[in-house]
Amino acid sequence: MPIVRALLNLRSLHWKIILLVSVACATMALTVGVLVHESTLARSMHEGALRAADQLHRAEQDARRTGQAPPLATPGELPESLLRQVERHGSGTLYEDGPPAPAYWAAERKDGQLYALKTDMTADLLTRQALDRHLWKYSLVTLAVVIPATALATELPARRLRRVARTARRITAGDLEARTGMGRRGGDEITGIAATVDSMADSLRERIVSEQRFTADVAHELRTPLMGLVTSAGLLPEGEATELVRDRVRVLRDLVEDLLEISRLDAGVEHVQPRRVALADLVEESVARTGLPATVTATGAPAAETDPRRLDRIVTNLVVNAHRHGAGPVEITVSGLTVTVRDHGPGFPADLLAHGPQRFRTGAEQRGRGHGLGLTIARGQAKVIGARLDLRNHPVDGGAVAELHLPDGATPPGR
Repeated sequence: MPIVRALLNLRSLHWKIILLVSVACATMALTVGVLVHESTLARSMHEGALRAADQLHRAEQDARRTGQAPPLATPGELPESLLRQVERHGSGTLYEDGPPAPAYWAAERKDGQLYALKTDMTADLLTRQALDRHLWKYSLVTLAVVIPATALATELPARRLRRVARTARRITAGDLEARTGMGRRGGDEITGIAATVDSMADSLRERIVSEQRFTADVAHELRTPLMGLVTSAGLLPEGEATELVRDRVRVLRDLVEDLLEISRLDAGVEHVQPRRVALADLVEESVARTGLPATVTATGAPAAETDPRRLDRIVTNLVVNAHRHGAGPVEITVSGLTVTVRDHGPGFPADLLAHGPQRFRTGAEQRGRGHGLGLTIARGQAKVIGARLDLRNHPVDGGAVAELHLPDGATPPGR
Protein backbone atom coordinates (compact mmCIF):
# COMPACT_ATOMS: atom_id res chain seq x y z
CA MET A 1 0.00 0.00 0.00
CA PRO A 2 1.25 3.55 -0.71
CA ILE A 3 0.86 4.63 2.95
CA VAL A 4 2.83 1.62 4.20
CA ARG A 5 5.56 2.24 1.63
CA ALA A 6 5.71 5.90 2.68
CA LEU A 7 6.02 4.93 6.36
CA LEU A 8 8.78 2.43 5.55
CA ASN A 9 10.74 4.96 3.51
CA LEU A 10 13.60 5.78 5.88
CA ARG A 11 14.64 8.76 3.72
CA SER A 12 11.31 10.52 4.19
CA LEU A 13 10.98 13.79 6.08
CA HIS A 14 8.88 11.94 8.68
CA TRP A 15 11.77 9.72 9.75
CA LYS A 16 14.34 12.50 9.47
CA ILE A 17 12.38 14.59 11.98
CA ILE A 18 12.06 11.60 14.32
CA LEU A 19 15.80 10.93 14.03
CA LEU A 20 16.61 14.60 14.65
CA VAL A 21 14.40 14.77 17.75
CA SER A 22 15.80 11.45 19.02
CA VAL A 23 19.38 12.62 18.58
CA ALA A 24 18.58 15.95 20.24
CA CYS A 25 16.91 14.24 23.22
CA ALA A 26 19.71 11.68 23.55
CA THR A 27 22.34 14.42 23.38
CA MET A 28 20.53 16.48 25.98
CA ALA A 29 20.09 13.47 28.28
CA LEU A 30 23.76 12.55 27.91
CA THR A 31 24.86 16.11 28.57
CA VAL A 32 22.68 16.48 31.64
CA GLY A 33 23.75 13.04 32.88
CA VAL A 34 27.44 13.83 32.52
CA LEU A 35 27.03 17.23 34.21
CA VAL A 36 25.06 15.77 37.11
CA HIS A 37 27.51 12.89 37.48
CA GLU A 38 30.57 15.15 37.48
CA SER A 39 29.06 17.74 39.81
CA THR A 40 27.84 15.03 42.21
CA LEU A 41 31.24 13.33 42.15
CA ALA A 42 33.03 16.65 42.82
CA ARG A 43 30.72 17.46 45.72
CA SER A 44 31.10 13.93 47.10
CA MET A 45 34.90 14.14 46.96
CA HIS A 46 34.88 17.55 48.63
CA GLU A 47 32.53 16.44 51.39
CA GLY A 48 34.47 13.17 51.82
CA ALA A 49 37.74 15.05 52.29
CA LEU A 50 36.17 17.33 54.89
CA ARG A 51 34.57 14.41 56.67
CA ALA A 52 37.82 12.41 56.76
CA ALA A 53 39.80 15.38 58.12
CA ASP A 54 37.08 16.08 60.70
CA GLN A 55 37.04 12.47 61.88
CA LEU A 56 40.85 12.51 62.20
CA HIS A 57 40.71 15.63 64.38
CA ARG A 58 37.96 14.17 66.54
CA ALA A 59 39.90 10.94 66.97
CA GLU A 60 42.94 12.94 68.15
CA GLN A 61 40.84 15.00 70.56
CA ASP A 62 39.14 11.88 71.95
CA ALA A 63 42.53 10.26 72.47
CA ARG A 64 43.82 13.27 74.43
CA ARG A 65 40.64 13.54 76.45
CA THR A 66 40.13 9.88 77.27
CA GLY A 67 43.72 8.67 77.20
CA GLN A 68 43.01 6.08 74.53
CA ALA A 69 45.56 5.24 71.85
CA PRO A 70 45.70 7.97 69.16
CA PRO A 71 45.33 7.06 65.46
CA LEU A 72 49.04 6.77 64.82
CA ALA A 73 50.38 5.43 61.51
CA THR A 74 53.68 4.47 59.98
CA PRO A 75 54.84 5.83 56.59
CA GLY A 76 54.65 2.34 55.10
CA GLU A 77 50.91 2.16 55.79
CA LEU A 78 50.06 5.27 53.80
CA PRO A 79 49.92 5.78 50.01
CA GLU A 80 52.88 7.59 48.50
CA SER A 81 50.86 10.55 47.22
CA LEU A 82 49.34 11.09 50.65
CA LEU A 83 52.79 11.04 52.25
CA ARG A 84 54.00 13.67 49.78
CA GLN A 85 51.08 15.94 50.74
CA VAL A 86 51.89 15.53 54.41
CA GLU A 87 55.60 16.23 53.89
CA ARG A 88 54.79 19.32 51.84
CA HIS A 89 51.80 20.78 53.72
CA GLY A 90 51.79 18.98 57.04
CA SER A 91 48.44 17.36 56.27
CA GLY A 92 46.53 15.87 53.33
CA THR A 93 43.62 13.81 52.12
CA LEU A 94 43.38 11.10 49.44
CA TYR A 95 40.54 9.06 47.92
CA GLU A 96 41.02 5.37 47.12
CA ASP A 97 38.57 3.27 45.10
CA GLY A 98 39.60 0.10 46.88
CA PRO A 99 39.72 -2.80 47.15
CA PRO A 100 38.29 -3.86 49.41
CA ALA A 101 36.08 -0.77 49.63
CA PRO A 102 36.31 2.89 48.67
CA ALA A 103 37.76 5.08 51.39
CA TYR A 104 39.05 8.55 52.08
CA TRP A 105 42.41 8.94 53.85
CA ALA A 106 43.19 11.87 56.12
CA ALA A 107 46.68 12.30 57.56
CA GLU A 108 48.74 14.95 59.39
CA ARG A 109 52.07 15.28 61.14
CA LYS A 110 51.95 16.91 64.56
CA ASP A 111 54.57 17.03 67.30
CA GLY A 112 56.75 14.63 65.31
CA GLN A 113 53.97 12.05 65.19
CA LEU A 114 52.17 10.84 62.05
CA TYR A 115 48.43 10.55 62.49
CA ALA A 116 46.17 8.96 59.84
CA LEU A 117 42.60 7.73 59.59
CA LYS A 118 40.66 6.04 56.78
CA THR A 119 36.95 6.84 56.37
CA ASP A 120 34.71 4.34 54.54
CA MET A 121 33.00 5.81 51.44
CA THR A 122 30.88 2.79 50.43
CA ALA A 123 27.57 4.48 51.21
CA ASP A 124 28.58 7.53 49.19
CA LEU A 125 29.61 5.35 46.23
CA LEU A 126 26.32 3.43 46.32
CA THR A 127 24.41 6.72 46.37
CA ARG A 128 26.24 7.99 43.28
CA GLN A 129 25.75 4.68 41.45
CA ALA A 130 22.03 4.75 42.24
CA LEU A 131 21.83 8.32 40.91
CA ASP A 132 23.58 7.26 37.68
CA ARG A 133 21.17 4.34 37.23
CA HIS A 134 18.18 6.61 37.73
CA LEU A 135 19.56 9.09 35.22
CA TRP A 136 19.96 6.36 32.59
CA LYS A 137 16.60 4.79 33.36
CA TYR A 138 14.61 7.98 33.19
CA SER A 139 16.51 9.15 30.11
CA LEU A 140 15.46 5.95 28.34
CA VAL A 141 11.90 6.38 29.60
CA THR A 142 11.89 9.94 28.27
CA LEU A 143 13.12 8.75 24.85
CA ALA A 144 10.51 5.99 24.86
CA VAL A 145 7.83 8.64 25.34
CA VAL A 146 9.26 11.41 23.15
CA ILE A 147 10.01 9.27 20.05
CA PRO A 148 6.47 7.83 19.65
CA ALA A 149 5.00 11.24 20.47
CA THR A 150 7.19 12.80 17.77
CA ALA A 151 6.18 10.08 15.31
CA LEU A 152 2.50 10.78 15.99
CA ALA A 153 2.99 14.55 15.86
CA THR A 154 4.83 14.43 12.53
CA GLU A 155 2.54 11.87 10.90
CA LEU A 156 -0.25 14.38 10.22
CA PRO A 157 2.00 16.91 8.41
CA ALA A 158 3.71 14.04 6.58
CA ARG A 159 0.32 12.67 5.53
CA ARG A 160 -0.72 16.09 4.25
CA LEU A 161 2.54 16.39 2.30
CA ARG A 162 1.99 12.93 0.78
CA ARG A 163 -1.51 14.02 -0.21
CA VAL A 164 -0.10 17.08 -1.96
CA ALA A 165 2.50 14.89 -3.71
CA ARG A 166 -0.17 12.41 -4.87
CA THR A 167 -2.27 15.25 -6.24
CA ALA A 168 0.73 16.71 -8.09
CA ARG A 169 1.49 13.28 -9.60
CA ARG A 170 -2.12 12.92 -10.74
CA ILE A 171 -1.99 16.34 -12.36
CA THR A 172 1.29 15.40 -14.06
CA ALA A 173 -0.36 12.22 -15.35
CA GLY A 174 -3.12 14.30 -16.96
CA ASP A 175 -5.88 14.31 -14.32
CA LEU A 176 -6.69 18.01 -14.35
CA GLU A 177 -9.59 17.50 -11.92
CA ALA A 178 -7.28 16.36 -9.11
CA ARG A 179 -7.21 18.68 -6.09
CA THR A 180 -5.73 18.46 -2.62
CA GLY A 181 -9.00 19.53 -1.01
CA MET A 182 -7.25 21.20 1.93
CA GLY A 183 -8.69 24.62 1.38
CA ARG A 184 -6.89 27.71 2.63
CA ARG A 185 -7.52 27.36 6.34
CA GLY A 186 -4.70 26.55 8.71
CA GLY A 187 -2.20 29.14 7.59
CA ASP A 188 0.84 26.86 7.76
CA GLU A 189 3.36 26.18 4.99
CA ILE A 190 1.74 22.90 3.93
CA THR A 191 -1.61 24.63 3.45
CA GLY A 192 0.16 27.25 1.34
CA ILE A 193 1.76 24.56 -0.83
CA ALA A 194 -1.58 22.76 -1.22
CA ALA A 195 -3.35 25.97 -2.18
CA THR A 196 -0.62 26.71 -4.73
CA VAL A 197 -0.95 23.24 -6.27
CA ASP A 198 -4.74 23.63 -6.51
CA SER A 199 -4.36 27.08 -8.03
CA MET A 200 -1.81 25.73 -10.50
CA ALA A 201 -4.19 22.92 -11.51
CA ASP A 202 -7.04 25.42 -12.01
CA SER A 203 -4.85 27.65 -14.14
CA LEU A 204 -3.53 24.70 -16.15
CA ARG A 205 -7.02 23.37 -16.77
CA GLU A 206 -8.27 26.76 -17.91
CA ARG A 207 -5.37 27.12 -20.34
CA ILE A 208 -5.83 23.64 -21.75
CA VAL A 209 -9.59 24.13 -22.11
CA SER A 210 -8.91 27.44 -23.83
CA GLU A 211 -6.45 25.75 -26.17
CA GLN A 212 -8.88 22.94 -26.93
CA ARG A 213 -11.67 25.42 -27.58
CA PHE A 214 -9.41 27.43 -29.88
CA THR A 215 -8.41 24.28 -31.80
CA ALA A 216 -12.05 23.25 -32.24
CA ASP A 217 -13.13 26.75 -33.30
CA VAL A 218 -10.31 27.04 -35.83
CA ALA A 219 -11.05 23.61 -37.29
CA HIS A 220 -14.78 24.36 -37.61
CA GLU A 221 -14.16 27.78 -39.12
CA LEU A 222 -11.73 26.34 -41.67
CA ARG A 223 -13.98 23.46 -42.69
CA THR A 224 -16.48 25.47 -44.72
CA PRO A 225 -14.02 27.50 -46.84
CA LEU A 226 -11.88 24.37 -47.20
CA MET A 227 -14.77 22.45 -48.75
CA GLY A 228 -15.14 25.25 -51.28
CA LEU A 229 -11.40 25.13 -51.92
CA VAL A 230 -11.56 21.37 -52.51
CA THR A 231 -14.43 21.81 -54.95
CA SER A 232 -12.64 24.60 -56.78
CA ALA A 233 -9.44 22.55 -57.03
CA GLY A 234 -11.43 19.74 -58.63
CA LEU A 235 -12.61 22.10 -61.38
CA LEU A 236 -9.13 23.23 -62.38
CA PRO A 237 -7.76 21.98 -65.72
CA GLU A 238 -5.38 19.07 -65.54
CA GLY A 239 -1.71 19.96 -65.30
CA GLU A 240 1.34 19.91 -63.10
CA ALA A 241 0.37 23.09 -61.27
CA THR A 242 -3.15 21.79 -60.71
CA GLU A 243 -1.85 18.55 -59.24
CA LEU A 244 0.39 20.53 -56.90
CA VAL A 245 -2.56 22.66 -55.76
CA ARG A 246 -4.73 19.59 -55.23
CA ASP A 247 -1.99 17.90 -53.21
CA ARG A 248 -1.67 20.91 -50.89
CA VAL A 249 -5.43 21.10 -50.56
CA ARG A 250 -5.54 17.42 -49.55
CA VAL A 251 -2.87 18.06 -46.92
CA LEU A 252 -4.85 21.00 -45.57
CA ARG A 253 -8.06 18.96 -45.56
CA ASP A 254 -6.39 16.10 -43.64
CA LEU A 255 -5.01 18.62 -41.14
CA VAL A 256 -8.45 20.12 -40.52
CA GLU A 257 -10.00 16.66 -40.14
CA ASP A 258 -7.29 15.74 -37.64
CA LEU A 259 -7.95 18.91 -35.68
CA LEU A 260 -11.67 18.16 -35.60
CA GLU A 261 -10.98 14.63 -34.43
CA ILE A 262 -8.69 15.91 -31.67
CA SER A 263 -11.31 18.42 -30.56
CA ARG A 264 -13.89 15.60 -30.28
CA LEU A 265 -11.44 13.50 -28.27
CA ASP A 266 -10.70 16.45 -25.98
CA ALA A 267 -14.40 17.07 -25.46
CA GLY A 268 -14.96 13.43 -24.51
CA VAL A 269 -17.95 13.03 -26.85
CA GLU A 270 -16.60 9.95 -28.66
CA HIS A 271 -18.45 6.66 -28.11
CA VAL A 272 -17.33 3.20 -29.09
CA GLN A 273 -19.31 0.56 -30.93
CA PRO A 274 -17.52 -2.64 -29.98
CA ARG A 275 -17.84 -5.97 -31.73
CA ARG A 276 -15.73 -9.07 -31.94
CA VAL A 277 -13.17 -8.91 -34.73
CA ALA A 278 -10.28 -11.01 -35.97
CA LEU A 279 -7.37 -8.87 -34.88
CA ALA A 280 -4.78 -10.01 -37.42
CA ASP A 281 -7.18 -9.61 -40.39
CA LEU A 282 -8.19 -6.13 -39.26
CA VAL A 283 -4.55 -5.05 -38.93
CA GLU A 284 -3.70 -6.41 -42.39
CA GLU A 285 -6.65 -4.54 -43.93
CA SER A 286 -5.64 -1.32 -42.17
CA VAL A 287 -2.07 -1.61 -43.45
CA ALA A 288 -3.29 -2.35 -46.97
CA ARG A 289 -5.46 0.78 -46.98
CA THR A 290 -2.44 2.95 -46.19
CA GLY A 291 -0.73 1.82 -49.39
CA LEU A 292 2.60 1.74 -47.53
CA PRO A 293 4.93 -1.28 -47.38
CA ALA A 294 4.88 -3.16 -44.09
CA THR A 295 5.13 -6.78 -43.01
CA VAL A 296 2.44 -8.17 -40.71
CA THR A 297 3.23 -11.19 -38.52
CA ALA A 298 0.52 -12.79 -36.40
CA THR A 299 0.86 -15.41 -33.68
CA GLY A 300 -2.21 -17.62 -33.67
CA ALA A 301 -5.65 -16.24 -34.52
CA PRO A 302 -6.34 -13.60 -31.85
CA ALA A 303 -9.76 -12.00 -31.56
CA ALA A 304 -10.68 -8.81 -29.71
CA GLU A 305 -13.87 -7.13 -28.51
CA THR A 306 -13.27 -3.58 -29.70
CA ASP A 307 -14.39 -0.81 -32.05
CA PRO A 308 -12.91 -1.79 -35.44
CA ARG A 309 -13.15 1.72 -36.89
CA ARG A 310 -11.15 3.28 -34.06
CA LEU A 311 -8.65 0.42 -34.03
CA ASP A 312 -8.18 0.91 -37.77
CA ARG A 313 -7.56 4.59 -37.15
CA ILE A 314 -4.89 3.80 -34.53
CA VAL A 315 -3.06 1.24 -36.67
CA THR A 316 -3.19 3.52 -39.72
CA ASN A 317 -1.72 6.44 -37.81
CA LEU A 318 1.06 4.28 -36.34
CA VAL A 319 2.04 2.90 -39.75
CA VAL A 320 1.96 6.32 -41.41
CA ASN A 321 3.99 7.77 -38.52
CA ALA A 322 6.58 4.97 -38.86
CA HIS A 323 7.07 5.72 -42.57
CA ARG A 324 6.92 9.49 -42.26
CA HIS A 325 9.26 9.90 -39.30
CA GLY A 326 11.20 6.62 -39.25
CA ALA A 327 12.70 4.32 -41.85
CA GLY A 328 11.92 0.94 -43.35
CA PRO A 329 11.40 -1.84 -43.04
CA VAL A 330 8.25 -1.35 -40.97
CA GLU A 331 7.33 -4.49 -39.05
CA ILE A 332 3.94 -5.15 -37.43
CA THR A 333 3.47 -7.99 -34.96
CA VAL A 334 0.12 -9.22 -33.62
CA SER A 335 0.56 -11.35 -30.52
CA GLY A 336 -2.47 -12.00 -28.37
CA LEU A 337 -4.15 -8.66 -27.76
CA THR A 338 -0.97 -6.65 -28.42
CA VAL A 339 -0.21 -4.93 -31.73
CA THR A 340 3.42 -3.81 -32.14
CA VAL A 341 4.54 -1.41 -34.88
CA ARG A 342 8.29 -0.99 -35.30
CA ASP A 343 10.45 0.96 -37.74
CA HIS A 344 14.23 1.09 -38.20
CA GLY A 345 14.71 4.85 -38.08
CA PRO A 346 16.32 7.08 -35.45
CA GLY A 347 13.69 6.20 -32.84
CA PHE A 348 11.47 8.40 -30.72
CA PRO A 349 13.16 11.50 -29.25
CA ALA A 350 13.72 11.61 -25.50
CA ASP A 351 11.27 14.50 -25.03
CA LEU A 352 8.45 12.52 -26.63
CA LEU A 353 9.19 9.44 -24.51
CA ALA A 354 9.29 11.55 -21.37
CA HIS A 355 6.18 13.68 -21.92
CA GLY A 356 4.17 11.77 -24.52
CA PRO A 357 3.05 12.94 -27.98
CA GLN A 358 2.15 16.61 -28.29
CA ARG A 359 0.27 18.24 -31.12
CA PHE A 360 2.31 20.26 -33.61
CA ARG A 361 5.54 18.81 -32.23
CA THR A 362 7.46 15.92 -33.76
CA GLY A 363 10.17 16.11 -31.09
CA ALA A 364 13.30 16.11 -33.25
CA GLU A 365 14.36 17.07 -36.77
CA GLN A 366 15.71 13.58 -37.49
CA ARG A 367 12.18 12.21 -37.06
CA GLY A 368 11.05 14.15 -40.11
CA ARG A 369 8.47 16.83 -40.60
CA GLY A 370 4.86 16.70 -39.53
CA HIS A 371 2.18 18.21 -37.33
CA GLY A 372 2.61 15.81 -34.42
CA LEU A 373 -1.09 14.89 -34.60
CA GLY A 374 -0.83 11.23 -35.63
CA LEU A 375 0.43 9.88 -32.32
CA THR A 376 -1.80 12.30 -30.41
CA ILE A 377 -4.88 10.94 -32.19
CA ALA A 378 -3.66 7.34 -31.79
CA ARG A 379 -3.26 7.72 -28.05
CA GLY A 380 -6.61 9.52 -27.74
CA GLN A 381 -8.44 6.79 -29.68
CA ALA A 382 -6.66 4.12 -27.63
CA LYS A 383 -7.99 5.73 -24.48
CA VAL A 384 -11.53 5.73 -25.91
CA ILE A 385 -11.47 1.97 -26.58
CA GLY A 386 -9.83 1.23 -23.24
CA ALA A 387 -6.43 0.31 -24.71
CA ARG A 388 -2.95 1.43 -23.71
CA LEU A 389 -0.41 2.79 -26.19
CA ASP A 390 3.21 2.51 -25.07
CA LEU A 391 6.06 4.21 -26.95
CA ARG A 392 9.71 3.18 -26.63
CA ASN A 393 12.88 2.64 -28.63
CA HIS A 394 14.28 -0.77 -29.48
CA PRO A 395 17.04 -1.52 -26.96
CA VAL A 396 19.35 -3.39 -29.39
CA ASP A 397 19.48 -1.78 -32.81
CA GLY A 398 17.31 1.31 -32.35
CA GLY A 399 14.13 2.21 -34.12
CA ALA A 400 10.79 3.40 -32.77
CA VAL A 401 8.46 0.81 -31.21
CA ALA A 402 4.76 1.47 -30.55
CA GLU A 403 2.84 -1.18 -28.60
CA LEU A 404 -0.96 -1.15 -28.46
CA HIS A 405 -2.37 -3.27 -25.62
CA LEU A 406 -6.09 -3.99 -26.07
CA PRO A 407 -8.27 -4.73 -23.05
CA ASP A 408 -8.81 -8.40 -22.28
CA GLY A 409 -12.49 -9.00 -22.99
CA ALA A 410 -13.58 -6.00 -20.95
CA THR A 411 -16.10 -3.49 -22.24
CA PRO A 412 -14.24 -0.36 -23.35
CA PRO A 413 -14.81 2.59 -21.00
CA GLY A 414 -16.10 4.87 -23.73
CA ARG A 415 -19.11 2.71 -24.49
